[in-house]
Amino acid sequence: MTPTGNNLQLLIPGVAIKNDWVHFPIPVNMRVGKNTVIDSSSCFKKFFSALPDGLNLGNNITIQSSELATEINGYIEIGDYCNIMGTTIIAHEKISIGSYVYIGFGTTIVDTDFHPLDPGKRMTDTIAISPAGNKSQRPEFSSSPVVIEDDVWIGFNVTILKGVTIGKGAVIQPGSVVTKNVSAGSVVSGNPAQLLSND
Repeated sequence: MTPTGNNLQLLIPGVAIKNDWVHFPIPVNMRVGKNTVIDSSSCFKKFFSALPDGLNLGNNITIQSSELATEINGYIEIGDYCNIMGTTIIAHEKISIGSYVYIGFGTTIVDTDFHPLDPGKRMTDTIAISPAGNKSQRPEFSSSPVVIEDDVWIGFNVTILKGVTIGKGAVIQPGSVVTKNVSAGSVVSGNPAQLLSND
């Protein structure tokens, strides 16, 4: 397959994307299936995983105008035939996306709060991550993996929060904030997302 249009090119670990608007290296610690394409290495500017395979991408995935970000022990996996458009995926621990999943522009998927909820600890964290701070002194914060099963459709501007499992074939309506599990075949909408129907 030769990618055409929209500047999409095959994603090859460690190999630069031709005519990219940024000059950011493609990480080598990933596994990528056949015919998986991407539009820019900017997708990886916050990819800090130190795992041997911090990213596992299946076959025939399109990743466009998106960000795949991890902390040092973070891991992201995406199955086959997925379309990831204008999406931010941030893994402190693990985010798992199945096959045949469509994710619309403006969507954010996170597996942690990334900061403590206690106001005092939040201030300590803000100082620790500042340019003058010491990141090793960050207080603990909670994380819990996110699982999105096969055949899920996620509309524009959706937020999916830590610990959520979205069942096979579910539909997440545009603008939804998903704070709890969504059963297979369900349609949910709203903030927080509520059940509209269930097949």
